[in-house]
Amino acid sequence: MSRRVLVVAFDDEHRLLAALRHARATPHEVLDVHAPYPVHGLPELLGERPSRLPWACLAGGLAGLGLGWALQVWTSVHDWPLNVGGKPHDSAPAFVPVAFELTILLAGLGVVAAFFLAERRRSPAPAAACAVRATDDRFVVSIGARDATFDGPALARRFREEFGACEVEEILVEDAT
Repeated sequence: MSRRVLVVAFDDEHRLLAALRHARATPHEVLDVHAPYPVHGLPELLGERPSRLPWACLAGGLAGLGLGWALQVWTSVHDWPLNVGGKPHDSAPAFVPVAFELTILLAGLGVVAAFFLAERRRSPAPAAACAVRATDDRFVVSIGARDATFDGPALARRFREEFGACEVEEILVEDAT
């Protein structure tokens, strides 16, 4: 089954946000948005939840800190205690560098693993945003039809006149379902 999609490009982020507010108020579906840099307010406007990757980073960092500290306590105090100049076996300042490095390592690996798991579960949007300069210097939004009220030429004219779109193209996309 094919679906009509309107690909609209803007040269200004404020025009993109205004057009998105309009598109969200209509019965049309915003499929995807591409921008050359993060746009303040765009995730909230699209209704996206805040990212949970910082929590994955914190969990990985705490796991690294705990594992690094436990490894050094086990090796230096319990498994192979060495008397070096009468220093205590559980000297905390000596444990800091290794624990810090494992904190950084496992925090980074945790974020990468959580990102790949989250992206694997997400269903991909149709590859509709094929504008020439989609992420070079243009802001591109793909708007699809939810029902039969989708009038591509009228919507394209409205985006050009009211919101200052620099490129508008209507394409047909095959749905994966």
